[in-house]
Amino acid sequence: MKILVTGGAGYIGSTVAGLLAKLGHSVVAFDNLSHGRRDLLPEGVDFVEGELSDRAIIENLFTAAKNHGDPFDGVLHFAALIEAGESMIRPEIFFRNNTASTLTLLEAVLAHGPRRVVFSSTAAVYGEPESVPIREDARLLPTNAYGESKLLVEHMLGWFNRIHGLRYASLRYFNVAGSPEGPDGITRGEAHDPETHLIPLVLDVALGRRQSIRIYGDDYPTPDGTCIRDYIHVSDLADAHLLALNALESHDRLIFNLGNGRGFSVREVIESARRVTGHPIPAEVHPRRAGDPAVLVASSEKAIRELGWKPKYTQLDQIIRTAWVWHQKRYGG
Repeated sequence: MKILVTGGAGYIGSTVAGLLAKLGHSVVAFDNLSHGRRDLLPEGVDFVEGELSDRAIIENLFTAAKNHGDPFDGVLHFAALIEAGESMIRPEIFFRNNTASTLTLLEAVLAHGPRRVVFSSTAAVYGEPESVPIREDARLLPTNAYGESKLLVEHMLGWFNRIHGLRYASLRYFNVAGSPEGPDGITRGEAHDPETHLIPLVLDVALGRRQSIRIYGDDYPTPDGTCIRDYIHVSDLADAHLLALNALESHDRLIFNLGNGRGFSVREVIESARRVTGHPIPAEVHPRRAGDPAVLVASSEKAIRELGWKPKYTQLDQIIRTAWVWHQKRYGG
């Protein structure tokens, strides 16, 4: 197959692009490099730099592929801004980048094909959960502009499916972590600027790049008082995206949650990192942050049952160990 991967120079997109190429597919990675990096691009993947909002360059991608007798068979859409906190400060850029730009992409898809789109959504579309683990039929009520920007895309996909017959899969998940392992070693991992995600922050402390890790609140109604969150290894996430793409051959609309099924607390993440790295990793307790739910965990039962998805990295130490190998390589530890 020939696949277009938007956000293909990012942490998740490049991992998926690499897996596709490894399986023998023809891959075009599209990215504006605002958060992606050229060094994350896998071998054997063609790269096009551009803005998703630029209809002309998107149209050219599809028409050029058609003219060469090698049209795209599917689109995997990862390109988006992801920081929920920032979305509550500047919501307009999230609706512009995540929602409006996706409409530009989907208009080109409707005009030129292909008829299969896998959308990298988010479990933030659920907002404050009424029960955990969260299932796919839970209420959709985002509590931040990031989640709303993704939910609007899901609504568009639903209408395009009903009216135009566009086949799509929407995959909802919380926290992605770890680094892909392969015969060529670990070549990509999670890094943001500024960094806000817990696992890379904890590993920064182990490398001496930060003095301590902050725990925001230790009085939540959880076993150790700290928030519990869902973590999924990036390679398991990549597998799920490919399974969803293949499943669209026989289904016209798919929605799945992806996660580890039980979640890990902030203290459990810190303790796991201490075991993996052999460093003490000092922690400081700070007041709760506004809007942080006690527990956010997604149920993956439907994906396991209907997609045949089989996560390989089910233990927290496994996930953090792969992240630690890459973190040391990147930062010289």
